[in-house]
Amino acid sequence: MLEKLENLKLNSIVVLNDFFLDRIIKIQNLDDLYKQILEKSKLGGSIRGIPQTDLKGGNATNVAYALARLGCPVSLITIADKTSSQIIKETFSTFDKVALSIIDGKPGRTTSLEFNNAGNIVNMMISDLGDNEDFGPEKLGTQEQDMLANADAVIVTNWASNKKGTELSQFVFSKSPSAFHFLDPADIQTRAKEFNKSLPKIASYLDSLCMNENECNLLLAQSGLEAISGEKETRNLVLELSRIHSIPIDLHTSTGSYWSNGQDVEYVKSFQVQPKFVTGAGDVWDAANMLGYLANLDSLERLKFANAAASLYVGNSIGVPPTLNQVLSFVRTNNP
Repeated sequence: MLEKLENLKLNSIVVLNDFFLDRIIKIQNLDDLYKQILEKSKLGGSIRGIPQTDLKGGNATNVAYALARLGCPVSLITIADKTSSQIIKETFSTFDKVALSIIDGKPGRTTSLEFNNAGNIVNMMISDLGDNEDFGPEKLGTQEQDMLANADAVIVTNWASNKKGTELSQFVFSKSPSAFHFLDPADIQTRAKEFNKSLPKIASYLDSLCMNENECNLLLAQSGLEAISGEKETRNLVLELSRIHSIPIDLHTSTGSYWSNGQDVEYVKSFQVQPKFVTGAGDVWDAANMLGYLANLDSLERLKFANAAASLYVGNSIGVPPTLNQVLSFVRTNNP
């Protein structure tokens, strides 16, 4: 694994398209907060003592940042206004292998509520999509198309928030015929039927459709299959899902990660860590998984590498993606 990653030579990984201004609100006791909200709703006033953190966000921006932290050359194509453009530029200012194409527009805004649910930290996001929801091929000029033409990989994220997500995916993948094509649709709950119908339009382009457990269950339901459960059952479901849609599937869950190309299926158990920060963990997993693909790691190595990166991230209370050396060190000293 180490030799393959160290010897990897890349031109660029292009990531599209969303940027959000994120606020993370950590809720210690959801019931207590709900009671306070009900009380304050009568007369107004402040609810104090709730830890909050402001971050740059959006799946594309987070994936690009995680890739940059892993040492990859990255080209981020996104949308932001003058103020938020400065945030993006400052965020990536320490990396010498990052190219930014920031298209003028309204950024998204997300408030992420993190709370404990039966011992598991979960997050619920409330979003204003801004111009991310109307990001089609017409946004991409000569500069962006040149980025695509020279890419080793193209990652499209957050299809669910973009009404033109299918058209954008078709366009960018067609403009990068020699690149690895990766799609993470994000939370498709309100558009699950539409997403299922869109897959035949982009299936021939895709090298990986990456989902979390909730997203996978939504697509499984649309495909006439049951929800995932135990390891054996999930292996069979991921295999069948890949076979139905003729798309390689990458699935990451809290207990482990799966891959199938419709013929074979693999599973790697998650590393056991105490979660401290969960918002954005899937984006870190995507970044490491993409790097594993480009380094030609076998499927078990790749899933283990992605699991390790995500574990380091969720175990870090300040939400900073790990470096390549940190991930490799973690893999050497830990077993799932």
